[in-house]
Amino acid sequence: MRYLRISFILITAILLSGFSGIHIIKEPVTFDSERKKLSLQYLKERHGIETQDINIKPKMIVLHFTVIPTLEGTIRAFQKATLPSSRVAITSASQLNVSSQFIIDQDGSIYQILPEETTFARHVIGLNYTAIGVENVGDADTNPLTKQQIAANVKLVRYLKMKYPQIDYLIGHQEYNLFREHELWKETDPNYRTEKTDPGIQFMEQVREQVKDLKLKGPPKSAVN
Repeated sequence: MRYLRISFILITAILLSGFSGIHIIKEPVTFDSERKKLSLQYLKERHGIETQDINIKPKMIVLHFTVIPTLEGTIRAFQKATLPSSRVAITSASQLNVSSQFIIDQDGSIYQILPEETTFARHVIGLNYTAIGVENVGDADTNPLTKQQIAANVKLVRYLKMKYPQIDYLIGHQEYNLFREHELWKETDPNYRTEKTDPGIQFMEQVREQVKDLKLKGPPKSAVN
């Protein structure tokens, strides 16, 4: 039994080493006692999960775009533990600032901004407790997402799926509302929702086409029909 366990660890290490080509830059935002407290409070009040564990058990990857045109501006927006006063529409739900685990710049550079890949982040209503978020610098109009970002998202999705085999879903932020009747959905207020368009249908189609061998699921078919 011990031999099998050692063999499994070695095989896993070898497989992950195949992703040595993925370069993830650590660029941490503030994750202090206040952010931890607000994160645990969010888990309890928004998701109905009472815990002292700040790490999620990921079953989903959610792709976004930032609307903010630069990496520096995006990191600055995520830096503080609390939301700025300008985010009136979502402040009533929690004072916890939005963020994600990863940001991908327009040149395809990948940044990890939270302490761990599975550190809790507020980025998608109803699913934060189980979703790893990937923010792509840009938008649908003046700063469209790039081919380099598509390639980097593909690489990151493959890396995360290999590292966390329990991940079953890959969705765009614009698809999150389709999970409202799904077993993964956990939001205590049925009226708390926003309408999103990121990262766009075409972007998701291109990423999904290149990772289709992973057999990751999209939005629930029952919700689409």
